[in-house]
This record gives sequence, structure tokens and C-alpha cells, in this order.
Amino acid sequence: MGEKCVQRPQSHMRRKESGLIAGAMMLALLTSVGAGEARATDASAAPVTDRPMVDLRTWPTPEIDLSTLPDTEQNRMIKFGQDLLVHTSEYLGPEMADPSKRYAGTNMACGSCHRAAATVPYAAPLIGTYSVYPQFQPRFGKNVTLENRINLCFTHSLSGREIPEDSKEMKALAAYIEYLSRGVPKGAKIIGEKEMVVEEPKRAANLVRGEEVYKEQCSVCHGDDGRGKRVGTVGDRKGYEFPPLWGPDATSESASMFRILSTFQYVYVNMPFGQATWDKPALSKDDAYDVAGYVVSHPRQPREGEVAKDFSNPYDKPEDFPWGPYVDSFSETQHKYGPFDPIRAEDAAAREKLKKEKANSAASK
Repeated sequence: MGEKCVQRPQSHMRRKESGLIAGAMMLALLTSVGAGEARATDASAAPVTDRPMVDLRTWPTPEIDLSTLPDTEQNRMIKFGQDLLVHTSEYLGPEMADPSKRYAGTNMACGSCHRAAATVPYAAPLIGTYSVYPQFQPRFGKNVTLENRINLCFTHSLSGREIPEDSKEMKALAAYIEYLSRGVPKGAKIIGEKEMVVEEPKRAANLVRGEEVYKEQCSVCHGDDGRGKRVGTVGDRKGYEFPPLWGPDATSESASMFRILSTFQYVYVNMPFGQATWDKPALSKDDAYDVAGYVVSHPRQPREGEVAKDFSNPYDKPEDFPWGPYVDSFSETQHKYGPFDPIRAEDAAAREKLKKEKANSAASK
């Protein structure tokens, strides 16, 4: 069977992006640092599968102004879930007076990466997420629930702790994700749900050039020290206008944004904020790659536990995961900054070897 494509006409619903969300962008560069290149492509746009396909580039954007929703218990939970996502530090941050509510270990918001209340393609949208869980997560090495995945963000990205699955906060976050996912078929293949797959330069990142790009374009928002710009002052729980990119209040060292390829792909199709879009990047690939390398070269808040054990099966580790052990012979430095094609080739050979060994073992029994 061919792939069933589930699409709808373009929606005329407004994409409301508040100043706070706009300010809370990861790597919000203000002006272009390159003339741009050819349109980026999505390697997942035409997979061979029987799963229904939803393309977020044409899917109607859910209305994020929830003020018109009827006043029901479910809708109140949806609204609370959106507030938690956009204003995380005000409800769950480390400056909460009630220690029992300090689930996030930083004052960043979920909306720092999940743009426009999690509705922008290739900017960590959550449209359809409710429909695709449970699903396999390589970091866990097993199928996980939506609640597990939400907690992964809090424990890994935000250096915090797990939210109880029966708590009002967890139920509200799930309710908002369910709202965003309405109409998406169960188990659908979703185009635009993660970073766009963009081929990186075939070299190691140039950190000297990356520093130049950062100073020219990024420091005006995120500061020379990369610590971001707060909405108010320390202790007021208001979080950031522009989030920190490294340091003790940034995402943790086990967040996906501590990996160069994730950061590069996110930046290339989203930055400069307000200028770049997924179909019209504004940065050159080289500048996006180098500034991503410069950003991930700085220390973040460490996560409790041994990060190298995040992937129990080393065969599942992404090529840019900067902690061994690996199934290849390359250094942690090359896994962090590239080049990545030699790593991919050796990893593919190792996986094929393992596959044959398993097949031979099964045949001999």
C-alpha cells in the first residue's frame, strides 16, 4: 500500500506569538549573518510506510488564543496546560516559594524551544504529539508514554525532577497537548514535528568563526556571557525575555540542544527570529553550524546522574552525542563537533555486523 496522506486546506487561523514567547526563543539572532541558501529539505517528507501522514506545513494551526473556549473543567485544564508551557518558571520553576512545586531546575520556559505555544513546524511543535504516544524512545531503550516524555524534558532539558503523573500539572500539560493534536490520526507520521533534517557542512565546526557570529548577532539578546536577558529580576519567577544559551540557568548538558546537530538544524530554519522560515532559511549553513558549535562548546548545568548512560544501548546513540562509550573508534571531541560522515559510516557498519551476528546466532539454535 502507498502512504495515506492526511492533509487539510491551509487554515486562516492566526498564529499568535506573544512577546514573551518571541523573546524566549532558543538562539534568537536579531539580524542575518548570511545571504541564505537553497531551501532546506525534509528527509522524512516521503517515507515508505502505511502510516497516515500529517504535514504540519499545511495542517491548520490550532488557535492558541484560548480565551473563547467555553468555561468547562476540561477547557480550564487546557488553558492551565498552555500557561505551564509558556510561563513554566511562574508555576514550576526553581524560584517557587513552595519547594514541592519546583519541578524545573532552571528559569527557562518550555516555550523557549516550543515556539508560539508549540505550534510552529520544525520548532518543536506539539501538534499531533498526543496521537503518537506511546512510542519507542532510544534514550530509554523502550516504549514510553506521553507522561514519560514530558518528564524527560523536565529531568533532562530543564535539569529538574519528574512531575507526578496523577498531578494537576501533568494532567494539564497532557490536556493542552491533546488539544493541539485534535484531528491527527493515531500513530500518524508527522512531518515538521522535530528539527528539519538538514545536511551539515562536511567538516568540524569552526569555533573561532562561531564566536564571531555570536558576537556580531547573538550577544545583543543573550549577552556577551550567554546568560540571556530576564523579564524582571532574580527571584520574581518571570523567567527570560531571551533565554540563556549556556551557564547554570540554561538547558542541561543532556538536553538535545547541547548536541550540535540538533542546535544547527533548529537554528538554520528558525533564525534570525522573525526572518527565517522552514522554506526560506536566512543563515548560511556554515554560519548556523559554526555558531551552534560555539554555543555547545560552553558548559551547562549538569544533570544529576551519569549522562553517558542516557542511552543504555550504545548502538542507539546519535552521532553527535558527546559522551562514550561508542560502537565506533572516534573521539568524544569528534562526536561533539564533527565531521560526522565518518562516524555514520562506521556506526552503520557496526550495526550491520551486529545484525548478522544475531541472525547467525538465531540460525544456529
